[in-house]
Amino acid sequence: MINLSVNINKIATLRNARGENHPNLLKVVKDIQKFGANGITIHPRPDQRHIKYKDVSELKDVIKTEFNIEGNPSLDFLELVKKNLPDQVTLVPDSKDVITSDSGWDTVSNIFYLRDVINELKESGIRTSIFVDPDKKMIDGALESGAERIELYTKSFADSYLINPKKSIQKYIIASNHANEIGIGINAGHDLNLENIEFFSKNIKNLKEVSIGHALICESLYYGLENTIKKYLEKLV
Repeated sequence: MINLSVNINKIATLRNARGENHPNLLKVVKDIQKFGANGITIHPRPDQRHIKYKDVSELKDVIKTEFNIEGNPSLDFLELVKKNLPDQVTLVPDSKDVITSDSGWDTVSNIFYLRDVINELKESGIRTSIFVDPDKKMIDGALESGAERIELYTKSFADSYLINPKKSIQKYIIASNHANEIGIGINAGHDLNLENIEFFSKNIKNLKEVSIGHALICESLYYGLENTIKKYLEKLV
């Protein structure tokens, strides 16, 4: 089965809107795990507009499944993850003012930088994944940097899925086949939802994990959080 990691950034955004603790982030995380999710993902950003740095240590105490922290490896970010030791860190090349992740790493141009970061994380026993576009060269660079996994940036798939599903998946099939050939693990995320997740997961061989936040929370407004998580798990078998 493919693991479902639920990104809780939007829950934190809702909490922050009133400056109080509603919804209670820790209770929601406990419930998400109780409902069957295989992991929790957070993406703390420098402006702390959703996940706050102080949340991380509190979350670590209640996360009993896989804990995945995404982010651009600034000095503050690296200090945060080494202090809290998640199971996985997903390196994302976000600029400070970006609304949401909008591109994968150029792993070729940034190979030495990424290698240094990954070595530092490995010394702390943290598995690393690199957010990349479905491009063989970028996947090769991720492997060369020392990362154990890639996370395929799936926005272009999601954008064209309703127009032509078979065409939308082709470059991801090619990329994932290459990743399997060179021996790097495959995660995926961004704009995957209940409508496209089954088609994507059935076509990507050896997909280990999907990280889903915005779509899952939006869908939960209609189906409820527990039902939505169960719907995803049914499609990921």
